Amino acid sequence: MKKYFPTIAKTALVLVYLVIVAGALVRMTGSGMGCPDWPKCFGYYIPPTDLKELTWAPNRVFEKGQVIIKDETLLVAKDNFTTQTSFDASHWEKYTKHDYAIFNPLHTWIEYINRLFGALAGIACFIMAVASFKFWNKNKKITLLSWLVVVMMGFQAWLGAKVVYSVLNPIKITVHMIMALVIVAVILYIIQLARPKLAAVRYNTNFKNVLLFSLLLTLIQIAIGTQVRQFVDEQIKNGLTESILWLQNPSVIFYVHRSFSIVVLLTNIYLYVRNTKLGLGFSKTKWVLLLIGFEIITGIAMAYFDFPVGSQAIHLIIASILFGIQFYMILEAKKPIPANS
Repeated sequence: MKKYFPTIAKTALVLVYLVIVAGALVRMTGSGMGCPDWPKCFGYYIPPTDLKELTWAPNRVFEKGQVIIKDETLLVAKDNFTTQTSFDASHWEKYTKHDYAIFNPLHTWIEYINRLFGALAGIACFIMAVASFKFWNKNKKITLLSWLVVVMMGFQAWLGAKVVYSVLNPIKITVHMIMALVIVAVILYIIQLARPKLAAVRYNTNFKNVLLFSLLLTLIQIAIGTQVRQFVDEQIKNGLTESILWLQNPSVIFYVHRSFSIVVLLTNIYLYVRNTKLGLGFSKTKWVLLLIGFEIITGIAMAYFDFPVGSQAIHLIIASILFGIQFYMILEAKKPIPANS
């Protein structure tokens, strides 16, 4: 099991990233409330595909917890029963977490797929944690961090439920996204600890400090970006369905996000130049600049070319990959241990 641990950890990392990709798709399509309850979807383990499944009808069998939409309200079955010829309110209770009662089959299945990826990622992280016991005698940190990931995945699932119950509160969405990146960071650290060799790089204090600063800038930029996205969502809720109108009168946070990208770019150009000049061996600085370039291009596309299809999701996915690469570079930049220590 020990020799397969790096593969298991990398699989967990890929699945966590797939959850981020699915989450980006949810945001892009506005499917966040596709399943108004949690962990089930309209009270079903496999969500409905037609409104008829959520509509009361005579001689239908309902199980406890299943949901219908009646008079623009979500009602939950209180017990197992078969409906009679007329509606009997005694078998139903109002869903009290929120008052969102809209069914869109496309949104429902996009959100459901997002949850499936989350479940798969959780299983992979649990398998990684079980496999990590093989390292207990040699490196307890790997085992402890692996189980920390399991705890964080559970916390992330709880956060997901809170996002739904709040009807997509922007602060909760931001925390949910940042938590996903923290999980990515811990899994990357586990992978680095389990590797027999480190990358052949030279340690430089100034370079590592600026690298830490650049990672902080990326996190701040991601957090600001989620607020810009929330502004766009509000425009859509206010009836501006045409994408050309979404940023017609942008908020201050949009200009902060746009200008901040210049700081991010210049900081990472400095890192690339310093790495090249000193021959430090951090080859990933080229990938970082490439990803930042794509981020700027997708940002320009959204702002000035009316949100091309997929641009929002790509923008978020690139940001999360950028964070992962920058964090792994920090792990590579570990100060060497003196030979006599």
